[in-house]
Amino acid sequence: MFFADVLETEGLGNRSYLAGGARAAAVVDPPRDIDRVIAAAARRGVRIVAVAETHVHNDYVTGGLELARLTGARYLVPAGASVAYARVPVADGDTEEVDEGLVLRAVATPGHTPHHTSYVLEEAGRAVAAFTGGSLLIGSVGRPDLVEPRLTEHLARAQHASAHRLAAQLADDVAVMPTHGFGSFCSSTQANGDHSTIGTEKTSNPALLQDAEAFVKELLTGLDDVPAYYTHMGPANAAGPAPIDLTAPDRADARGIARRLAAGEWVIDLRNRVAFSEGHVAGSLNFEVEGQLATYLAWLIPWGKPVTLLAESAEDITRAQRELARVGIDRPAAAAVGSPADWTTGGAPLASFPRATFADLTAARERGENPVVLDVRRDAERADGWIEGSVHIPIHQVHQRLDEVPAGTVWVHCAGGMRAAIAASVLDSAGRDVVAVDDGYAAAADAGLSLVSPAQH
Repeated sequence: MFFADVLETEGLGNRSYLAGGARAAAVVDPPRDIDRVIAAAARRGVRIVAVAETHVHNDYVTGGLELARLTGARYLVPAGASVAYARVPVADGDTEEVDEGLVLRAVATPGHTPHHTSYVLEEAGRAVAAFTGGSLLIGSVGRPDLVEPRLTEHLARAQHASAHRLAAQLADDVAVMPTHGFGSFCSSTQANGDHSTIGTEKTSNPALLQDAEAFVKELLTGLDDVPAYYTHMGPANAAGPAPIDLTAPDRADARGIARRLAAGEWVIDLRNRVAFSEGHVAGSLNFEVEGQLATYLAWLIPWGKPVTLLAESAEDITRAQRELARVGIDRPAAAAVGSPADWTTGGAPLASFPRATFADLTAARERGENPVVLDVRRDAERADGWIEGSVHIPIHQVHQRLDEVPAGTVWVHCAGGMRAAIAASVLDSAGRDVVAVDDGYAAAADAGLSLVSPAQH
């Protein structure tokens, strides 16, 4: 009897899979922190005999090369992928025995990348699961615009054809097990659930319901912003990532923190946004360890800039270090545990700023304060409507466009509060007076704020 275990990487919205039988298993699209994979195999009591990549990933650093080296597994990589290391090149129709009666069969599914390959797990000759990577997702497909702009439309058409190929080849009860789509920006839209089958996708996935022209037009129109760090992931994965290093970073004291800030390095406070707003080291930035830390820090930071981590506990430092290593921010320059009082020198005053709700914003406007309202949601989010009179700078551009924020006290909002807190910390570190709106955007209308809809614009 086969099994297929899901290994979640929630911060990046990705999944990896451990699939096999009684004695042996294969791993599909492993994360960089492969200790999780090895532990999962140990719990199952199976040996990892194959490690399979569906494509050269653009959104995270793979652990596949190191996992194959440590376990002695065969490293399966699509033959069309240009990589700098030895691997087993996989072409359409190739098979890899996993355990007795269990075989992985490669199915060429270009679209997310030109070389993208899905893997169908067959038990006694019958397909039971399809590991679809960035091809057929749950209610969507992987985005086709991460490789080369000139290829985007061609790859969008290939996505449509690949989805139809999988649907034609596989029975309705075959499980669909994608890598992307659970919050990953590699998905053209977000997943509509956690589990699916080929039959379910036939009734709900636009790639299988629309003709090619309609599908391509809608897909290309709906593409969202691409995180800046994606530029570095593909080359790192093609070159062969170094093994992950999760040893503790050097300890930072108050003087060291001050020196790093003075040198223009990034000092990241991992505490929750409430604690940060109440008091923090002046110049530090707030990326909550409970938020999408890796995605947003890697998106905003100038690549290669040294990072120092501040947290309440060593466990939070360890967690953050693991998450950042997944996207190629390998070694924090230093780290400190404690509270802001421990991180400042000579009794230096702490910085702070207020938090508020949309109702508070309404009240401020009624008092005639005329605050600057900064919307840091992405373009696709704002396209659905915005607060009248607000300025729009997406979160990942705020630190580069500070000169575009009008003078005055800035009330910054997003959809829920996390990104507003990041942007507020960036503005605060630049010396601006800021109020972080820690509220759900749906409350803006309830608070009586005038909203602009696309139809009015």
